[in-house]
Amino acid sequence: MGINSSGNMFSLCSANYGIEKLIVMEKQGVKNMESKKSESDNQKIHIFLAPGAHVVGDVTLGENVGIWYNAVVRGDTGSIFIDDNSNVQDNSTLHTDEGHSIHIGKGVSIGHNAVVHGCTVGDNTVVGMGSIILSGAVVGKNCIIGAGALVTGKMVIPDNSMAFGNPAKVVRQLTEEEVEDNRHNAEHYVDLMNK
Repeated sequence: MGINSSGNMFSLCSANYGIEKLIVMEKQGVKNMESKKSESDNQKIHIFLAPGAHVVGDVTLGENVGIWYNAVVRGDTGSIFIDDNSNVQDNSTLHTDEGHSIHIGKGVSIGHNAVVHGCTVGDNTVVGMGSIILSGAVVGKNCIIGAGALVTGKMVIPDNSMAFGNPAKVVRQLTEEEVEDNRHNAEHYVDLMNK
C-alpha cells in the first residue's frame, strides 16, 4: 500500500517486487516511506509520484519508475505493467481496455500529454508529446513515436523504427545515436526523480 499526493491510499499489485522505499512528492517536499521486506533481500524499489499524479487499479511499477505531475495511470479494466527506469510525463494518461492490458518496457519515456491505451510499448522507446497509441497496438523496442502521432489499434511498429503522422507511418530506422538518446532521456528522468 502507498499514499498518493492527495493522501489517498492506493495499492500496487507487486507480485514480482517488494517495495522497500516509496518516494512520494508532496507540496511540502519529499516524503520517504520505508519498510523492510527482509534482511536477505536488499532489492530496493524507488517510485516517484508527483503532486496530482494518480495511480489506480491493477498497476505494477518497476524500480525507478516516475509518474509525473497530473499523470493518470488507470488499471481499472485491465492490468498495467511499467518496467524499470520508465517515466510517464506530465498530463499523460495510461488506461486499459477490456481485453487490452498495458505493458511498458524498460527505459521508456512517455512524453507530456500522451495517451497510451491498452497497448504494448517495447524497451528504450520514446512516445512523443501529445501522441496517442490505441488499444491493441504494439510498438517495438528502440523506437521513437513522433509528437502528435496516432498509432491506431492493431498497428505494429517494428523495433528500431521512427514513426510519425496521423495515422502513424514508419519513416525510417533509428540510428545508433538516436537509440542512445532514448536511453539518455530515460536516465535523465531517473536522475530528476532522485534530486
